[in-house]
This record gives sequence, C-alpha cells and structure tokens, in this order.
Amino acid sequence: MTSRAMSPAVRRYMKRFIPSMLLYVAVLVGSLFAIKRLHPEGPLLWALAVAPALPILVVIWVMGRYLIEETDEFLQAMAVQAMLWGIGITLAVATVWGFLENADLVPHLSSFLMFPLFCGAMGLSQPFIWRRYR
Repeated sequence: MTSRAMSPAVRRYMKRFIPSMLLYVAVLVGSLFAIKRLHPEGPLLWALAVAPALPILVVIWVMGRYLIEETDEFLQAMAVQAMLWGIGITLAVATVWGFLENADLVPHLSSFLMFPLFCGAMGLSQPFIWRRYR
C-alpha cells in the first residue's frame, strides 16, 4: 500500500505504531540489560520488569484508535476481522499449548509472547480476508 493509497487513519496509525514499536525494542533491550547487569531489587526490579509492557499497551491503544478513526467502513471491517482472527488463533494456540505444557510435553511459554503471536496471526490472516472480497 503506497502512502497515496493509505487512508488518513492508516497514516495516523503508522505514525503512532512505528515509534511505539521502536520504543518497545529500546525499552526491552534496556530493561533486560539493566536487570542482568545491575541486579536490581524491590520497586526498581518491578519497574524494570514491567517497563517493556508499557509500549505494548500503547500499541493496543493505537490499534483501538485506528478502529475509531477509520471512516471507511470496509477498511474498518477488514481490520476488525483481522483482529478477531488474531485473537482466535492466539487463544487456540495458548489453550492447546497450555494443556501440552500441563503434561510436560512442551516447554513453558512465557505469556509476554502472546501479543507478538496475536500480531503475527492478525498479519497472516489479512491476505486471506482480503482475498474473499476480490
């Protein structure tokens, strides 16, 4: 999609999404480095541990803002369908993985990986959703 073909809502989404993800990477690297090297304790450890989640919460807000600001109902419906597929796939994988983990058949999977899984599933579902409307 070229910038000319993007709706104003998509342009705003990208202007919010990209800095949020860059901030996420920076905060994640910084917090992991600080936790391993500085061995903080107490409230500082709690703050460093939760810090990478804050940009992810901003990304979730950015996604919600896009749904509110997108005036093209077709694009809005496509985004909602992609999010629903992302949620469904994430829940299915987490449920199956959890039962396999209960039986010690697979290693433990950290729950912070659910958001990247959701984003990946949402992204992979989009071509299939768009294909229905060609």
